[in-house]
Amino acid sequence: MARGRGVRADIALDDEEPMIRRRKASAGVSMLGSLAATGVTRQVTQARAGLDDPFADIRFDSMYREPDRCVITDDGVRLAARVVNDVDDPDLTVVFVHGFSLRMSSWYFQRTALAPTWGERTRLVFYDHRGHGRSDAAPPQTMTMSQLGDDLALVLRALAPTGPVVVVGHSMGGMATMALARRHPALFAPGGRVVGVGLVATAARGITEAGVGEGLQNPVINAFRLAVRRAPWFIQAGRTRARRALEPVLLAASFGPDFYSPATARAVERMIRQTPLETIVGFLHVLEVHDESAALPVLATVPSVVVCGDEDCMTPFQNSYSLYGSLGEKCRLTIIQGAGHMVAMERPTEVDEILDGLITRVREELASREPVEHPVIVEPVVEPEPVRRRWWQRRQR
Repeated sequence: MARGRGVRADIALDDEEPMIRRRKASAGVSMLGSLAATGVTRQVTQARAGLDDPFADIRFDSMYREPDRCVITDDGVRLAARVVNDVDDPDLTVVFVHGFSLRMSSWYFQRTALAPTWGERTRLVFYDHRGHGRSDAAPPQTMTMSQLGDDLALVLRALAPTGPVVVVGHSMGGMATMALARRHPALFAPGGRVVGVGLVATAARGITEAGVGEGLQNPVINAFRLAVRRAPWFIQAGRTRARRALEPVLLAASFGPDFYSPATARAVERMIRQTPLETIVGFLHVLEVHDESAALPVLATVPSVVVCGDEDCMTPFQNSYSLYGSLGEKCRLTIIQGAGHMVAMERPTEVDEILDGLITRVREELASREPVEHPVIVEPVVEPEPVRRRWWQRRQR
């Protein structure tokens, strides 16, 4: 009997890791479903309470009616862009980089409020990531954080060729900003062109270790990834089912529990729905494996702000605390009570004030700078993307 118990114990130990994975996957699926249901319930309940929509009359896509600009990347992908206050020699350029499965119109409030606040001598640049919005589709092999960082560097060269630059990134846009710092550190060096950074609801690494990110480690999402990469016809056939599984989760994770604006919710829903499913599934893997920790010492050399909602379950505020701790004395941290992942749309006035404070600090630092006659230009460092075995690959070892 003792021998039998010993054998059973060995089997239990051997099976422990797969069992833990199954429990985590089950918990992830349960969490995703719970978030989707909670989001729908909240909208219905608050609508019945007769609450007014503070943003009911806003046309969030109005940015696309402005003069069209585009940037052609080195691999031929056309990036849709818009430039506000496109003067020849601006005092400052602020580049806004949107998040995962969104588009430049997610910065609607910042475009309409901050352009007049900062004046005509401040250029504002907005663009859609490859595979998002009105930009061209992203070839599968280019769905990497390094590529997004290089795309951002090209946007700077094409649409902000002169003068100092501040980069503001939300979610995956913040990660792309970190990739820019890792691959093009000379831009952040003394006398470099990037003189400030805003990181909104983002993380340097570990997005699958907490919050909704845990749901990325479940076999349902993995199956979608494999289907897109190995059998595109399958995901095409099951496109409606796949979207029904993914879109409600992304939408429900967007806002805090007390936020009510059907107009804003519909705007975010349209952005997600209009993002190609291949883009959504492909960049899920990027969010899972990304690690831009090496960029943080580079970012620490310029003034920065880190902003997050304390109800953000996509990139929980612990990630913002970690960023703040790594960025040093030039960083300011703000956790906005009750706000979710789409904090710049949910609480625009507060985010605008925080970004305005960053610009004030940047201008003060620029005024005290010693002129640099010959800034150093360093070619970008080409580094391979990290390769990590998926759970089904580990089992085959």
